[in-house]
Amino acid sequence: MKTKMNSSQQKPFGPSTSSVPHRLSRRTLLRGTGVAMALPWLESIPVWGAETVVGNDPVVSPKRFAAVFMGCGINSDHWWAKGSGDQMELGKSLQPMEPLKHKMNFITGLFNENATGVGIHPGQTGNILSGASLQKGSELRGGISMDQMLANHFQEQTAVPSMVLGCEQPVTGYHETNFSMAYSSHISWQNSTSPVPMEVYPSLAFDALFDNHGSRRNESILDRVREDAVSLSHRVSSADKAKLEEYLSSVREVEKRAASMRAARDKAASRAKDHGKTIAMMKRPDDGLPEDIREHMRLMCDIVALGFQTDKSRVATLLLNRDLSGLFYPFLDVQSTHHSASHRDKSDEYERISRYYCSQYAYLASKLDAMPEGDGTVLDHSCLLFISSMWSGNAHDSNKVPVLLTGGLSGGLETGRVLDYIDKGDENRKLCSLYLSVMDRMDVKLDHFGDAEKQLADL
Repeated sequence: MKTKMNSSQQKPFGPSTSSVPHRLSRRTLLRGTGVAMALPWLESIPVWGAETVVGNDPVVSPKRFAAVFMGCGINSDHWWAKGSGDQMELGKSLQPMEPLKHKMNFITGLFNENATGVGIHPGQTGNILSGASLQKGSELRGGISMDQMLANHFQEQTAVPSMVLGCEQPVTGYHETNFSMAYSSHISWQNSTSPVPMEVYPSLAFDALFDNHGSRRNESILDRVREDAVSLSHRVSSADKAKLEEYLSSVREVEKRAASMRAARDKAASRAKDHGKTIAMMKRPDDGLPEDIREHMRLMCDIVALGFQTDKSRVATLLLNRDLSGLFYPFLDVQSTHHSASHRDKSDEYERISRYYCSQYAYLASKLDAMPEGDGTVLDHSCLLFISSMWSGNAHDSNKVPVLLTGGLSGGLETGRVLDYIDKGDENRKLCSLYLSVMDRMDVKLDHFGDAEKQLADL
């Protein structure tokens, strides 16, 4: 995960102005020894508005983007939606999105042309966010992913340009199609030859988000910023004081869960060193990753939500599982690994898997929707993408891919719709056209991206 602290975030905690006693600097931070912790949106603090508030001018909330990825497709019999708004009907696998369907767009028929006709798995995954033509053999060659285009745009405005997280270790080597397995393991690419390093350990992801390194990792962040927090609570409205306390409690809860996993990771690193292995080559949980993937995925979602709430980052990718995934789901009464189960993609077992992954996406969306911000919630100012590398795991069919978009991007995206592009013609159903549209609404203006030269119609 890349970290970069800009100069505006290094300013000391400042006093409130005399003219507006409860208005503080928009880059107010809670500071402690070796740590600076950004604040969530508070009505007393125009955190993302103008430095000086004039009259009742509204505070501008930041726009954010996150992609949540599931490998090997979905159960297409139960992945459907019809209708609109509160009256939208959802298939069985989409039931976790029922409370938020009015803030979601169900999109079908889009495809990634350069992921078709190239064999199975790596060639269908490594360009899922770039649309680039991938090269076979030992030399990686693709293209920058759209999340990194956004990260480059926001890098001077946030401490962490992008959160690149995963819940399954990358794999090495080559697939039978002669594509590198790096394409199956990474969806975020910083350029045509290099994936962005993906963080799979929750403790390290948390530390990177809060710039929490060295011996300080064993000290609570909240203990280190306590003095500033107490000072701030005396200077904000009573409503904001309650929000601040709720926020600090949520940080503490995530911190405790991440810390409990740090010891397991440290022990795994020691074991790997003793046996002359790399930690990535060890199996879960010997590699220090949580044995229960439910806890792993929820904690990674919580870290993304905290990053967005505090404006530490505005861009994230979360690879819930890689393509050719070896994850098991005993809690779903599924005996096969994910990849094996996907070869029976219309089975009841794989439906339960599809619904489970939708529930993780719904969990993150719900977390963001529970965070008040300005005239709405953090979700209302975000765009949350769910995507998989293919439609059918049995047929390895990527002629269309499952897509969900949730959040309104500050009014830039109409929601509560079902959009079907399957009969619009290949030129009008490009996945990269969707990316062009999303980036445009986030003020990244491009004439083309990947294989697309125009934005997606009717979005």
